[in-house]
Amino acid sequence: MAKLTSIEFCAGAGGQALGLEAAGFDHKLLVDNDLHCTTTLKLNRPGWNIRLEDMQQSDARDFRGIDLFAAGLPCPPFSVAGKQLGEKDERNLFNDALRLIEQTNPKMVLIENVRGFLDPVFAGYRDFLKAQFKRLGYEMEIKLLNASDYGVSQLRPRVAIVAGKPPYWEEFTFPVHDEDRKQAKTVGELLYDLMSAGGWEAAKEWADNANSIAPTIVGGSKKHGGPDLGPTRARQAWLKLGVNGKTIGDTPPEAGFEGMPRLTTRMVARVQGFPDEWRFYGKKTHAYRQVGNAFPPPVAQAIGRRLQMAIRAGDEKQLNNKSYAVR
Repeated sequence: MAKLTSIEFCAGAGGQALGLEAAGFDHKLLVDNDLHCTTTLKLNRPGWNIRLEDMQQSDARDFRGIDLFAAGLPCPPFSVAGKQLGEKDERNLFNDALRLIEQTNPKMVLIENVRGFLDPVFAGYRDFLKAQFKRLGYEMEIKLLNASDYGVSQLRPRVAIVAGKPPYWEEFTFPVHDEDRKQAKTVGELLYDLMSAGGWEAAKEWADNANSIAPTIVGGSKKHGGPDLGPTRARQAWLKLGVNGKTIGDTPPEAGFEGMPRLTTRMVARVQGFPDEWRFYGKKTHAYRQVGNAFPPPVAQAIGRRLQMAIRAGDEKQLNNKSYAVR
């Protein structure tokens, strides 16, 4: 059976792309305007068609009829950590997404964003977006998903905006949890091997005490945010897990280390749900920002499975209807 096809904009470091790939989608195009992100994608998937390009300048008419249009649109316009300017923010790219969706006419759409998108202040904008999708022939629903329900060791609520043409929309349902029922590990369980890799004698004791899942990993924007684990509240949550969240470490703690350890970028990537073999291009700040802004691959995979099922079922239904009409 041929794989379903997809294109993705604001692909970042590949979290959503990885999940959709695992769900069976064949990426025909991935676009991002950050050189570090596109280099990361090329490092890990040299066979993918990757463009370093501003989405506002993109033209996707060559991909008309694609099965899935995906995007991880910038979060700062809707994030509670920012000014929540929404559609007034220069970084808001929803209108460009709608333009590209009209160009490509996909069967289904997946757009990921932050929980702040559901705040009451954006109710009017959500209605506007739904009306625009309706104009293009799509039904749309917005769902809040928590990464820990999909085996990710992190309290990471993310918004999934899914839209579909009627034959496919009728077949789509959101996942409510990981279908393989993978229990999210505690931070200690998840990171013990990495934390002990440098010979730190107290790693087991640390792991036993880091006995809950992590708070939300915060990547920050290009304007703000560096290699740390987020604002004061997030750092306090990490403190309870025995982690110094003020900075990111270069290496695991070595033998004889005393004090509170820092997480390395590789540790943070594992918390985010990336496989250990996924490499991030750039120095610490750039690498960490890519990780922190990513859509956890296991969550994208869970949604991707449902999208895959809906598109297959919709295609089969239409094929059967045509066969019946011929008779």
